[in-house]
Amino acid sequence: MNEELWITTLSQIKESIPENEYASWFSRLSFGSEKDGKVTLYVPSAFVRDRFEQQFRDLLENTLSELGGQQYTIEFEINKSAQNPQNVKKTQQSVKTEPSNQPAEQKPSKPSKPSQDDLMFNPAYTFESFIAGDNSSFAYSACMAIAKNPGSAYNPCLLYGGVGLGKTHLIQSIGNYIRQNTKLKVSYVTAENFTNEFIQSLNDKNPQQFKNKYRKVSVLLIDDIHFLQGKAGVQQELFNTFNDLYETGRQIVFTCDRPVEELKDISDRLRSRFERGLNIDLLPPDYETRMAILRKKCEDRGVVLSNEVLDYIASNISSNVRALESCLTKLIAYSELLHKDISLETAKEQLRHIISSNNDTSGISIDLIIKTVSAYFNVPPADIKGKNKNQSVVLPRQIAMYLARKLTDFSTTEIGYEFGGKNHTTVMYNVQKMEARLKSSEKEINSLIDKLETQIRLESRKK
Repeated sequence: MNEELWITTLSQIKESIPENEYASWFSRLSFGSEKDGKVTLYVPSAFVRDRFEQQFRDLLENTLSELGGQQYTIEFEINKSAQNPQNVKKTQQSVKTEPSNQPAEQKPSKPSKPSQDDLMFNPAYTFESFIAGDNSSFAYSACMAIAKNPGSAYNPCLLYGGVGLGKTHLIQSIGNYIRQNTKLKVSYVTAENFTNEFIQSLNDKNPQQFKNKYRKVSVLLIDDIHFLQGKAGVQQELFNTFNDLYETGRQIVFTCDRPVEELKDISDRLRSRFERGLNIDLLPPDYETRMAILRKKCEDRGVVLSNEVLDYIASNISSNVRALESCLTKLIAYSELLHKDISLETAKEQLRHIISSNNDTSGISIDLIIKTVSAYFNVPPADIKGKNKNQSVVLPRQIAMYLARKLTDFSTTEIGYEFGGKNHTTVMYNVQKMEARLKSSEKEINSLIDKLETQIRLESRKK
């Protein structure tokens, strides 16, 4: 891969994302090396690496692969000397711009350097850009209320749910709103970076500086607290930080990929802090919400895709908003680079791998599990998903939920959604009941579970 391809890739990306977003992040990225399609890019910190992995990896890989005519994969490597705007300067020189009305003898003023606070927040994550459906309206309303009156009724607040459902978007929307409308000090950090900074403060023998950073804010937003599992020292520090902020009426918001009760190796007293306030689960968006999200993304990017193409995406990507965006990005890049309209056939061809991997990575879907259990017990799938409490339905439902938890990567919240919108505690109860029966060595139930599991795996391979 030559330098020209890398510069062209950056040029293409610069045209597809907001200017301030590009300036804030891509100035901190530099090309490292490429071998056999594996590209190494350098970033200056774990914080920047996480941002690129979460937000820009798909865009980089898709654009690079389309322009290079082969499949590229990207790895981000931390190199503290990597923060060098040289690549961005080259890119800006290679992109045509509109002529300036400024006299030739005047030099344009240098853009102001973004502050550390600016770099913590993604300006695209606002309440205005979030599409709230039935799955997320409660979380949206709660976050808006927190942003307008931090430290009041909903403190602390925990948002939980699967990958790509909007947790980071909402928690950063709180921060962006407060920063734009008040003078309160707001800090956003991932649990991983919180951990890394804590460890570094101990290595530097300056823990007080770390304490001051997070205990002197008015609003603390911590993303992905499931990362804290098994890290006793960091949990203790967070517990003390939590108490300091909470007792002085300052706002705390967390996100997690699962309900608090499913976290392992978390101290009881920290768990109780997470549970103390408002806990809200984010469910996968329904079809109407997915279509609304796709239309809004198309509008924001100034592109037009037919309803049948949008319907195809919305019908096949059901549980992950991030995957919806990935589909759009790939189709838009294909259309712009090859100057072709996107037909339904083109969409199916270009998105086959994304849709295949996002439907279910193991090849086993919850729908297949329900259908297999339903057929074995001769109970309609609607009854298994419904509220019927007859014993003839309760056992198949418990088995289906247990197998869904065992054979897929879905959380209990996502499983509950597939079982008629049941909450995660109902799923946990049914799974635990079945686990207890299996541990009691009931030969009949153990044999039945093995038989159904084998059948489900065989059916999944036929697809």
